[in-house]
Parts: sequence; structure tokens; C-alpha cells
Amino acid sequence: MADDTPRFTEVAPRVWVAQYDWMHVNITLVGGSTGLLMVDTHGSAAAARTVADDVRRLGAGPLTGLVNTHEHWDHHFGNATLVEQFGELPIHATEWARDHMRASAERTFEEYEQASDDPRREEVLATTLHLPTHTFSSAVQLDLGDRAVELIHPGRGHTAGDLVVRVPDADVLLGGDLIEESDPPFIGDDSWPLEWPATLDLVLTLMTDATVVVPGHGRVVDKEFVQDQRVELGVIAETIRDLAARGVPESQALAEGEWPWERERLSSAVRRGYEHLPRSQKRLPLI
Repeated sequence: MADDTPRFTEVAPRVWVAQYDWMHVNITLVGGSTGLLMVDTHGSAAAARTVADDVRRLGAGPLTGLVNTHEHWDHHFGNATLVEQFGELPIHATEWARDHMRASAERTFEEYEQASDDPRREEVLATTLHLPTHTFSSAVQLDLGDRAVELIHPGRGHTAGDLVVRVPDADVLLGGDLIEESDPPFIGDDSWPLEWPATLDLVLTLMTDATVVVPGHGRVVDKEFVQDQRVELGVIAETIRDLAARGVPESQALAEGEWPWERERLSSAVRRGYEHLPRSQKRLPLI
């Protein structure tokens, strides 16, 4: 028998969040008098069909728009399915995310082509890419009738094109993968670890002490959680700067640094950090 229990949980007035077991990804619905805005769309066509069923089960109104918080596949591979299910919808993202989404998706498809043992392989490969239709560079306001929603690019961090979503009247902020709860934020080969702390500083100015914060993955958190995560990312950035300034070569930095997370999570952070440091902040290693 099908479970008719709504997966979406109301975390603030007319703001619902559903967390899905696969990658602990969060999908958020923001309701207004004109309908529902969905933030992120999950990681495959099949997963998005489940999301669509959950939206209908909630029964809070028609779906009228989508937002992709950044260009990584697990946040937008559901776009095509949701358009198929609900009709043509505006899809919002930063210009950077839209411009880099195709190349990012191609890398994902190549990885899954090689992942013969991954149980999600065929599901991901069956997905059709559907790019955002509406883009912005710094900030834009969306009209949901009786509610305004703000999309803001606060700076580079998890990627160069992250956005956060602010619902001012409900005091809610959706952080995308600039903020994660189920694991430490993922610092990958396209991240900006030296700039991420300052980006979160700007995000924190958008919050009050009572703000409900929805991370890209994991449980709903609060401002204090984001402050703590910013401190950890700041330690990583300053450790990289210190090591480089002391002449520690990149090849030895991971072993020599005192890090807030497990070293295996930080190889890309060190490499990217050393790449982004200006020459004036690096010393040649002493021989």
C-alpha cells in the first residue's frame, strides 16, 4: 500500500522541506498566492518523479517555478521531469551556474558511465539535461503574489555560481551547498576555499538569530550552526595561507597542517587554495 503521508514538512509559514534519503538532499517549496516555487530538483529523472508525487500529495498549490542553487547535478537533474509533469516553468539560476551546467553534467555522465557497480547508474544516465531559463548575476527578486523571494549570489564558495534563497517574511534562508548538515561542506575541484568564509559572512548578514536555515543536504539548522561552519572553513583557509607563507610545499601541506576535518576531505581544498593564493602570499620552500 502506498504511503500517503506528506514527505514535505512545513518549517515556517508556507515553506515546506522534504529531505530524501539519496544524498540527504533537500527540496524546498515556498508558497505564495500565485503558487509554489521549488528550490532544487534532485539528482535524476526517476527521483524527480517521486518529488512531483510528493508535491501533489502535499496539495499546497500549483508548481509555478524552479530554482537551481548551483550547477552540480544532484540539484538540477530533476528539471526536465518537473517541466514534463507540471508544464513549462521558469527555472532560475545564476549566470555562472547556467553557463557551466552542461559541462558539469557531461562530467557526471562520464563518471556514471564508468561506475558499473553503482546501483543508480542507469537511473542517472537516463536523465535529460534541462538548463535554467532565467539567470542573474548578483541578486533578483521573485514575485509570488503576496510574497517576495530573493535570490542572492553572495560570492564564491562551494562553486563560483552559488545562490542562496531568502524568504524575508518567513525569516527563512535556503543555503544550497554553501551550508551542509549531513556532512561537512564538500570542497571539490571547482570550489573556492579561500573565499568561502567571506561568502558565508555575507550570508550571515541575511539572517536573524531566529532564521530557519535549510542546507543543501541534511537537517534544518540555525544561524549558530552556520557561524560554526564558517569558523571551520575559516580555519581551513587560514591554515592554507599560513602553510604557504612558511614555504611548506603543496605536496606536504595536507600532512603538516592542523585541520578541523579529516584530511581525506581536504585534498582539493589544499590544491585549490594553493592555486588561488597570490604570489605575494607564497614563499619558496627552503632547501
